[in-house]
Amino acid sequence: MRDAKNHRLIGGALCLDFANTVVGHGAIPMHEYLMDYGNLVLWSQHTHLMTPPEAKSLIREAPRHPSKSLAAFKKALILRELIYRIFSAVAQNTHPKQTDLNQLNIARLESLQHSFIVQTKQRFSLEYTDPMALDRMLWPIATSATQLLTSNKLKHVKQCAGEGCDWLFLDTSRNHLRRWCTMDECGNRAKMRRRYERVRNRTSL
Repeated sequence: MRDAKNHRLIGGALCLDFANTVVGHGAIPMHEYLMDYGNLVLWSQHTHLMTPPEAKSLIREAPRHPSKSLAAFKKALILRELIYRIFSAVAQNTHPKQTDLNQLNIARLESLQHSFIVQTKQRFSLEYTDPMALDRMLWPIATSATQLLTSNKLKHVKQCAGEGCDWLFLDTSRNHLRRWCTMDECGNRAKMRRRYERVRNRTSL
């Protein structure tokens, strides 16, 4: 389960980080961070969607309701792929499918039914009901996708240009010219490939 707890949160938005919990969408995954419901809970703790005690309670609760926890896990993967398809289309300057937007609307309405506004001393915040609901982590993820899709930040959603990488991210760089999910991984690999090609071309002359 360490992968779920060590997943690199480079998306810049919760929904994009959730979409990035697998490398290789729509095919045999190159790397999967969410292997089961326990991974999903630990990832949710990792992203501060729940506290460690809340995560521990859900992990204890899941074996008591195996069919419900499995259903919640499958629901999470469906939402993940839905978010990926929508924002991947946006990153490629194409229109998401209407059927995908319809499904996101269903998830959005469900999150609304389980959310309420709370006033604190300095601000207002959105909180969620049913802390023991096995799919509770999906509500803020659906809210995040809705907020990003309807915000001015949408134009800065990009997809990594690294070979074999399909991660999504919000380009907050000064000139909005970022191409890689991370420079120390995909960016450096691309640099090494270019350097290798230059050396090979010189030696073949």
